[in-house]
Amino acid sequence: MKHRKITLSEQEIPEKWYNIIADMTNKPLPPLHPGTKEPIGPDALAPLFPMELIKQEVSGEKWIAIPDEVRNIYSIWRPTPLYRAYGLEKALDTPAKIYYKYEGVSPAGSHKPNTSVPQAYYNKQEGIKRITTETGAGQWGSALAFACNHFDIDCEVYMVKLSYNQKPYRKVMMNTWGAKVFPSPSDATEAGRKILAQDPDTTGSLGIAISEAVERAAMNEDTKYALGSVLNHVKLHQTVIGQEAVVQMEKAGDMPDIVIAPFGGGSNFAGLAFPFLRLNFDEGRNIRCIASEPTSCPKLTRGVFRYDFGDTVGMTPLLPMYTLGHNFVPAPIHAGGLRYHGAGVIVSQLLKDKLIEAVAHDNIEVFEAGVTFARTEGIIPAPEATHGIATAIAEAKKCKEEGVSRTILFNLCGHGNFDMKAYEDYFAGNIVRHDLTSEEIKASLAELETPEIE
Repeated sequence: MKHRKITLSEQEIPEKWYNIIADMTNKPLPPLHPGTKEPIGPDALAPLFPMELIKQEVSGEKWIAIPDEVRNIYSIWRPTPLYRAYGLEKALDTPAKIYYKYEGVSPAGSHKPNTSVPQAYYNKQEGIKRITTETGAGQWGSALAFACNHFDIDCEVYMVKLSYNQKPYRKVMMNTWGAKVFPSPSDATEAGRKILAQDPDTTGSLGIAISEAVERAAMNEDTKYALGSVLNHVKLHQTVIGQEAVVQMEKAGDMPDIVIAPFGGGSNFAGLAFPFLRLNFDEGRNIRCIASEPTSCPKLTRGVFRYDFGDTVGMTPLLPMYTLGHNFVPAPIHAGGLRYHGAGVIVSQLLKDKLIEAVAHDNIEVFEAGVTFARTEGIIPAPEATHGIATAIAEAKKCKEEGVSRTILFNLCGHGNFDMKAYEDYFAGNIVRHDLTSEEIKASLAELETPEIE
């Protein structure tokens, strides 16, 4: 029986988060102290994160219970719908069946509240008064502002300057929920002032914004730091997406051959893909999971696997990741949430072990995909989301070329209702293709002092 929209009841919101580390044969390598280069323990993270999140960060348990209060807040927008994209299938004239999980129904308009709510909850439990963070396009900053407002915690956001100027209404969203927002790099931190002294006209980067937010948290005892991607506990929280999608696909009488999601630091991809990878581990399925990134920031497809800082200044531990180098500043593309130099530790290990795949798309290709989707399915996708759509379209075209029917599922991680400037630039012909040269990547990686990991 065919469905366009596959829904679940509120009772079917997952009761536990899925921790993929429990199923990985090769566990992620440990973070290292930036000075001694020795593995660090949970105590080293205590200045930045509440202990319950640190426990989740290092946990090897397969399932971690979701607190009732968090599930209650999730119920504002979860379960999120899954759709069969009949309009897109028809436009592509493909034998493929295309589904998408739509996370844009959350209050912040993206998947990010899936982790901002539990992060704010655990900080509140520990008596924290303020949380600092960075944000690229503003999706994460909006989500954390929403969560902090709910738990009566002050929120301080360092927003990459490029997006701060391109996406003013994201800033207004954060302000509406009570957050203070600074364009990064800013004069509010030593890290920001240092970067501005070197390059007053910099467009900023997520790495720089992370440095500013970490500095502010480390200097105040009543303040902690929250990250919207990359770290293990963030990916853990996002697995509510894929767990719901597994049940919805079963209700539709189908199961994906290919699972796709955009990739910045890994939370979006992990949220949808990890529960399907669990089926590969537990049931011997062969579901392909593809991470989709921009050619202007191709850490998975052209980076190297080595220890690197998660931020630009070098305040975080060294993480084993696919990276372009922590000093790398991506081109000023509209998909601000994907402008990050490194990949999350878990995803990096999965890619190294060839358990997942990665592809990259250029600026023009993703906007073409976004417009095609909007005209066939009605929803205008966020610029970040268009990368997953581009990969889904490419896979659907392969099905047509090969004369085979495959089931494709991708994560429509957020709407683009606050990203009209991006679409305006596209229609005006101001979006250009951008590919990094090998020389640019080589120069950025040359600044790293750590060797490649075997």
